[in-house]
Amino acid sequence: MEETSAKAKESTSSVASQETPKQEGNKTYLPVDGVRRAIANNMTKSKSEIPHAWVMVEADVSNIVKLRNSMKEKFAKQEGTKLSFFPFFVKAVAQALKDNPLLNSSWDEKNIILHHDINISIAVATEDHLYVPVIKNADNYSVAGIAKEINRLAEKARNGSLSSEDMSGGTITVNNTGSFGSVQSMGIINHPQAAILQVEAIQEKILPVDNGFKTAHMANLSLSIDHRILDGLQSGKFLKDVKKNLAQYNDEANVY
Repeated sequence: MEETSAKAKESTSSVASQETPKQEGNKTYLPVDGVRRAIANNMTKSKSEIPHAWVMVEADVSNIVKLRNSMKEKFAKQEGTKLSFFPFFVKAVAQALKDNPLLNSSWDEKNIILHHDINISIAVATEDHLYVPVIKNADNYSVAGIAKEINRLAEKARNGSLSSEDMSGGTITVNNTGSFGSVQSMGIINHPQAAILQVEAIQEKILPVDNGFKTAHMANLSLSIDHRILDGLQSGKFLKDVKKNLAQYNDEANVY
């Protein structure tokens, strides 16, 4: 999808300028441009070739909410970019992939290909399209570094300057569906990757504890997997490790 989308993107403006919506009776026909067609082709290929399976867990991210809210203003002034919750999740995934390499793989009929580089694709939506740029070697970045990369790639997507290099080489996708208020979703895997993780909206909930109740900030992690490569055991262990990594963010030093 990444390379195709990037190539299609280059021709988007010319396609849009040549074709305009057509009105017939009480219907409007919107021409399909190169980017939308590339997305459609890749999603169709993914669903037709990859046997999808799904699993979801709930993670307590109260520590991340507290940490991020305590330092977001300082971070913006010091780093010149916003600190959202999403980089914490991307970093937790990158760390978990080191102990769960099958999640960072792809299928080619004769082999399961384990990718040694951890290149995390992230979904970036504009008014008209969805792009999937890649954070290369994401495991080498701190949370702060990932935040900068996310903002850099998102800005390039918004101003139309993403290159084929920005869009290629992804080995797993992490999608911030929670930014739209979603609490549960089943993502379509970005072919030929083996998995996509949907990070859902953070919600404040009341949870039972010993001798009473507590409030906590909870987020659903919804994982779609290629069932040719992955089963419930590997998926469950990966999600358990992601949750463990998320629980470790308690101090400003963890961000850097």
